[in-house]
Amino acid sequence: MRELLLEIGTSMRRNKLRTFLTGFSVAWGIFMLVILLGSGNGLKNGVLSNFGGYATNSIDLYGGRTSKAYMGYQKGRRIRMRNSDLEILRREFPEIEQVAANSWYQTSTVAYKGEFTTAWIRGSLPEIAEIEGVKLSAGRFVDEIDIEERRKSIVIDEPMRRVLFKGADPLGRQIKVGNSMFTVIGVQKGDAQRNSSSCYIPLTTGQLLFNANNPEVNNAIITVQGIETDEAMADFEKRLLRRLAAEHRFAPDDKSAIWIENTMENYKNIMMVFAGINLFVWIIGLGTLLAGIVGVSNIMLVTVTERTAEFGIRKALGAKPASIIRLILTESVCITAAFGYAGLVLGVAAMEAVNRCIVAPQQAASEGPSVFLDPTLDLGVAVSATVVLVAAGLVAGYVPAYRAARLKTIDALRYNK
Repeated sequence: MRELLLEIGTSMRRNKLRTFLTGFSVAWGIFMLVILLGSGNGLKNGVLSNFGGYATNSIDLYGGRTSKAYMGYQKGRRIRMRNSDLEILRREFPEIEQVAANSWYQTSTVAYKGEFTTAWIRGSLPEIAEIEGVKLSAGRFVDEIDIEERRKSIVIDEPMRRVLFKGADPLGRQIKVGNSMFTVIGVQKGDAQRNSSSCYIPLTTGQLLFNANNPEVNNAIITVQGIETDEAMADFEKRLLRRLAAEHRFAPDDKSAIWIENTMENYKNIMMVFAGINLFVWIIGLGTLLAGIVGVSNIMLVTVTERTAEFGIRKALGAKPASIIRLILTESVCITAAFGYAGLVLGVAAMEAVNRCIVAPQQAASEGPSVFLDPTLDLGVAVSATVVLVAAGLVAGYVPAYRAARLKTIDALRYNK
């Protein structure tokens, strides 16, 4: 085996340019495949990160305005969702797993021991934490007891903690929100350098203090289970709209009266788009790999042609056809394996460099939605592609090797004459 490798090394050194060009086509194919797959994953990760911990099986319901007259009511009537609607959703629809709601109130001044800031006040139900993926750095979220007893509990965010408490522990402290005192029960994770703040309070408390005990909510959020097809989802939304229409007295087919934002459908559509992008990337990447394989095959043909007389001498000295085939195939595998591995390493290194030097710093400095994030790929995919390329190089080298081994000794010796 050692002699075989030494012979292959000698052949490569004699034909450096040819070996380099062959290897470059292989390395470029693997490199581009890694870059394409990594970029596709970066785009996918960036878009999906915007969902955060938001439940992908959720549906948002917003009150709107009627677009047609119905039962004596004029069109353009404002529809507002109420607490009673939440009970209807819980009680009458077995597909619904969780029901939550939000109400936004006016911006209020929040103060603590001479420090103050302004913040949006958001009344929420406990289920919001799980559905929207609210993450806390300290304390807890609003719970059922807060809702039932209309407690003056509040979950602040990092900007408010930075301004009011200067890094001190805020849990259990009393802060003034408007004209009322609230107890801090939790701190939401986030960027402490943001200028704006928002905080959560129990929905019932917000309705009592900021909405004159009006049971209206800005939106309801539900999560569903057991709905597997588009037809089943369309039927569910139709039944949902019909029931709310009966409750609020608007036309059952008036989709402007209640706006339905289906996160599940949005997520499904996004995944379909990325499936298409992934297929396109693989087609382009495999095409590039195929070009490298064709290059290896052509170079092997040239190599066999140039060394035909040498193979004739080998056969005259007693070399078996299998040894000639083994020589050519080993050279083909060495070229594809070495340069394929080089392309793999360079591609992974390039994606890691892009992630660490460009994407990660931008993500850390940005508060907005992400478009490109973590452009890396499963190393197993890249290694598998390299193994496939090596196997393809083996097949590509076999045809010229088989032809060389079948040549008669006398014909091979006369080839260059």
